Amino acid sequence: MDLKMRIPPERVLAMNDTLETRIRNAATAGWWTLLIAAGFLAVQSIAYLFLMSAKPAWLLAFWAHAIDWDTFGRICFWHLAIFKLCIWLLALPVLWLTLWARLLQKQRTGA
Repeated sequence: MDLKMRIPPERVLAMNDTLETRIRNAATAGWWTLLIAAGFLAVQSIAYLFLMSAKPAWLLAFWAHAIDWDTFGRICFWHLAIFKLCIWLLALPVLWLTLWARLLQKQRTGA
């Protein structure tokens, strides 16, 4: 007994449609996450540039005067660099999900 003979073809198509829908929704959610993360990174970069040019005294008071402006600039720079790297690492699976959803859609339509 072959398993494919017992499953009606319309049921297999319905499962593929559900998978395609879920993958497409995951890709859409991933792109929105990337967009929000990129906006957040832009706001942080602008704040970094503003704070490093203004150098307000209250900012070092938050750190209890334990650091100077060079250390603060280095910490912020590395924070932004690592956050940008995380965004790029998130972009890879989102791109893969998008391409996979398109492939499933082409297989479904037979194009």
